[in-house]
Amino acid sequence: MTTLKSTYFPSLANVQTAANKLRGIVQQTPLVENLNLSNNFGANILLKREDLQIIRSYKIRGAYNKISSLPASLTGNGIVCASAGNHAQGVAYACEKLRIRGTIVMPAPTPRQKIEQVKMFGKSNVEIVLSGDTFDDAKQTAISMGISKKIPFIHPFDDEKVIEGQATVGLEILDQWQGEIDYLFAPVGGGGLSAGVGAVFKALSPQTRIIGVEPQGAPSMSLSLENNCNTTLEEIDKFVDGAAVKRVGELNFRICQDVLHDMLTIGEGRVCETILDLYNSEAIVVEPAGALAIAALSEYADQIKGKTVACIVSGSNNDITRTEEIKERALLYGGLKHYFIVRFPQRAGALKEFVAEVLGPDDDITHFEYTKKNSREKGTAVVGIELKSKADFPVLLKKMKERNFYGDYINDSPDLLNLLI
Repeated sequence: MTTLKSTYFPSLANVQTAANKLRGIVQQTPLVENLNLSNNFGANILLKREDLQIIRSYKIRGAYNKISSLPASLTGNGIVCASAGNHAQGVAYACEKLRIRGTIVMPAPTPRQKIEQVKMFGKSNVEIVLSGDTFDDAKQTAISMGISKKIPFIHPFDDEKVIEGQATVGLEILDQWQGEIDYLFAPVGGGGLSAGVGAVFKALSPQTRIIGVEPQGAPSMSLSLENNCNTTLEEIDKFVDGAAVKRVGELNFRICQDVLHDMLTIGEGRVCETILDLYNSEAIVVEPAGALAIAALSEYADQIKGKTVACIVSGSNNDITRTEEIKERALLYGGLKHYFIVRFPQRAGALKEFVAEVLGPDDDITHFEYTKKNSREKGTAVVGIELKSKADFPVLLKKMKERNFYGDYINDSPDLLNLLI
């Protein structure tokens, strides 16, 4: 843990300079009123659609602002960056526009869709290097490459010019909505977006309450604010890859101390539920980090009634191969998916009895695996059951125990559950 000494704070003049520089490079994404969410929460919910940005993420703003500010004497041999995906696309796009050579280091588990997008935006100007399991691993590789090759490292969030670029999202929101905004919900990863936008709102709309939102599995900003110093997490859940960092930026942390009114952590299951809801009801495709702000609205349901609320939808670079995992996590979170170790009694027809007498008429078996290959209708099996309603679970559990089928409930054993999803 370190105590922050920097006194940097984004000035409106610098943010406006960034906005001028980005004109013609980035989209001014729409700020739209969402009818479904507004009706659900009894509020006026506005969505800032950065998922419609040229690279489907706000990250182009900070990346281009930073790289374009560097003198040619520093970029002649290229630049290097580290990213879980969206910053990489922003850097790639900037490199292609500015004709600068870029080396982009990404974690090995980065979804292929994001890798292909980086190649597409950067064309022949970028080289991709996969290194490590997390953003933090990739960052160490990129920093080392920058030192050895004597080229600038473009940080995805802990940089003044990056913060000022991301801050232009705030300028647009306030320009697009002429009335008061009571609440602004912003996703938090390394803190570049929340620091920049928060600084703009503090200057131009100080009555707005700024709520930061990060994944429960990577609460680096929450813990840092609680400890009153920037704190590194030992382990993180990488599922919300666009917002999963072990340590937030030093500049970002201090700014967020000044501008955030509250900091929320949202479970990955709730994030997945929100992704599916947005797709099914709005035909909006978002990545996990892009769903954070909307997923947090339920935590503030009472406070936001009758208010005007803006949510930043930060990105839509979601890999279709993750759909099944997203659905699974959403069902688990909603209490609709349950895994058991079922011990079939040593009697003929036990499997038939389990299906006909224990399961309800709307219950579906979605996973069935005997623990021993020589077992058939007798023995122990791992069984996954999807319910129509959360209220059906106590009934199912009662029947399983009464008829001696119950062995164990795997949902309560995270290590075992992780082997199945």
